[in-house]
Amino acid sequence: MAKYKPKYTSQDKGVTAKKHLGQHFLKDDTVAVRIADCLTYKGYDQVLEIGPGTGVLTKHVLRKDIKVTALELDSESVEYLTTSFPIEHAGLVNDKTFAVIEADFLKKDLSDIYGDRSFAIIGNFPYNISTQIVFKTIENRDQIPEFGGMFQKEVAQRICAPHGSKTYGILSVLAQAYYHAEYIFTVGPEVFNPPPRVDSGVLLLTRKEDYDQLPCSYAKLRQVVKLAFQQRRKTLRNSLKTMNLPDEMREKELFNLRPEQISVAMFVELVQEIEALES
Repeated sequence: MAKYKPKYTSQDKGVTAKKHLGQHFLKDDTVAVRIADCLTYKGYDQVLEIGPGTGVLTKHVLRKDIKVTALELDSESVEYLTTSFPIEHAGLVNDKTFAVIEADFLKKDLSDIYGDRSFAIIGNFPYNISTQIVFKTIENRDQIPEFGGMFQKEVAQRICAPHGSKTYGILSVLAQAYYHAEYIFTVGPEVFNPPPRVDSGVLLLTRKEDYDQLPCSYAKLRQVVKLAFQQRRKTLRNSLKTMNLPDEMREKELFNLRPEQISVAMFVELVQEIEALES
C-alpha cells in the first residue's frame, strides 16, 4: 500500500505556534476538508470555530456558505486572519460571512456573539483545554446542536466510549447524556506544525432530539458522575458514601457496580431518584 502523502498548504503564514497555548497548526487541506464535512450545517446558520490558527480549516467551512465566527486567543493569528486571510480568500470572505474575535472561548460569554440563536462549533482544539471546551458546550447545549473537531486521540475516544470500556468516564457520560457521540477518524502527527507527540482523533457530537427532556438536572448529574469516577475502582456504595444516601437505596444491586459498568441511562435514573429524595 502506498504511503499517504499529506497535501500541505503552500505557504508559511508568518504565525508561530505557541507552546503555552497548546497550538499545533493543521497544515493538511485533505484533513481540513474531512473535518469541515463532519457537520451537517442543518438547523443553524452560523458556526463558531475555536482556535482557527492560520485558517486552514476555516476556508473549507466557509465554502459551506455559512457565517463563521473565529474565536482566537493568539494575537498573531488574529492579525493574520483579519488582514491577509480575507485578501487571500476574497472569493469566500466578506463581512457577512466571516468575523474574528480575539477572546478565550472558556471565558467568553457566548450570548455576546449569538444572543439566543443556535450555532455549531468546530475546530482543531488545543489539547490543554479540550475537555473544558466539551464541558462548556454541554452547558450551552440549548444553542449548540452540533459539535465537531479534533482532539488528542485518547480524549476523543474517551468522549465516545461506551459503558463497559476502560476509557468510559465522566466526559463519556455527560456528553452522551445530551449528544450522540461518533468517533470519525484518526490523524497522525505529520499533518501538524509543529507535530504533536501523539495521534489525534476527530469526533462529532449531534444533539439528541429529546436532550431537553432529561429527568434530572445537569448539575446533579455532573456531581454524581464525578464522585463515582473519582474512585473508579470502587463500587458506587463506596464512591458515593459522602452523599449520605438512605440505606435502602445503597442496598440496591446498582450500588454493587463500578462506575464504568453503569450506562448513561442508569446514571440518569439514579440521579433522578436522588433528586426526588432531596426535593
